[in-house]
Amino acid sequence: MVLELRQISKKVGQDTHLYPTSLRLEPGKFNILLGATNSGKTSLIKILSGLEKPTTGEVWMDGENVTGVTPQKRNIALVHQFFVNYPHLNVFENIASPLRVAGVAKSEISDRVKEAADILQLGPMLYRQPGELSGGQQQRCALARAIVKESKAIFLDEPLANLDYKLREELRDQLPELFAGRGAIVVYATSEPSEALLLGGNTALVHAGKITQFGETTAVYRNPVDAISAEVFSDPPINVTNVTKTGNWIRLNDAVKWKATGSSADLADGPYTIGIRPHFIKPEKDKKGLVEILGKVEITELSGSESVAHFQVSGNTWVSLDSGVHPYQIGEEHLFYMDPTACFYFDADGKLAATGGTDG
Repeated sequence: MVLELRQISKKVGQDTHLYPTSLRLEPGKFNILLGATNSGKTSLIKILSGLEKPTTGEVWMDGENVTGVTPQKRNIALVHQFFVNYPHLNVFENIASPLRVAGVAKSEISDRVKEAADILQLGPMLYRQPGELSGGQQQRCALARAIVKESKAIFLDEPLANLDYKLREELRDQLPELFAGRGAIVVYATSEPSEALLLGGNTALVHAGKITQFGETTAVYRNPVDAISAEVFSDPPINVTNVTKTGNWIRLNDAVKWKATGSSADLADGPYTIGIRPHFIKPEKDKKGLVEILGKVEITELSGSESVAHFQVSGNTWVSLDSGVHPYQIGEEHLFYMDPTACFYFDADGKLAATGGTDG
């Protein structure tokens, strides 16, 4: 079973929602579409599932060209971020509805519904109406309906976005296990980099209607091919600024420089843009080899378990993220410590030219 986009594009009037895109998805792993709101994720989901036709290109499923074939004829399941359940049917009938449409025998329907309900801890609620369920229980019902259908492909369009934090964490942990071993292609759209990392599998980074990178999730995170991919896969946003390499040294400004490490030591002399994720810039020195950067604190965010500080450096606003609570004072200068081995170096075209030596 393979689901493939072959140079598909999507235009609505004069607006381009997707530029020519090819993508090949296989079962066995979660396939994540990661990108900001309006990046093109939902357009991709709609075309992959058959809800919309591409303007150009083809969609192939299991060796067949299914471009223009309706979702019903593709044997797919779709779960949105909003709880889509039939309000006049109880939980059992909501889960059973695709099986009844498919003409499955009553005895088999009962067995499959109860199995899906047990997996999603809905057994005691099978004869309640959707209106009697919490938001998390309603979304579990929608997920159970997707599981029971035994579809060739399952599309999850930010299915946890409207749940509270605790429910999101609980379902996020369960999702890979729920769909494991079913032989279906699972496509999961999210705007949260942390969610992609937790789910694992493969990730396609989506930006401005283009897929900038696709591959094994942790590999994509650690080795972005360009500055845009690094930006898409960073939350808080990746810190960027211009630097100059001269000999063995990287210079950020007159006061800040460090020795080139990793593959950055092999770069030709000249200007580059560096990117470094906020958790590699800390307010306290905790190991050797860190670079001191004096920055003026502009904004602080304290969650109790983490401290975030936005500060000015060389005309750019950078972000530091560290565990614990740190006593920042807005408007005052504070010393931060950057790990130069965690830097990405991008050339004039934004392509990755080198790294400082460790995974990002």
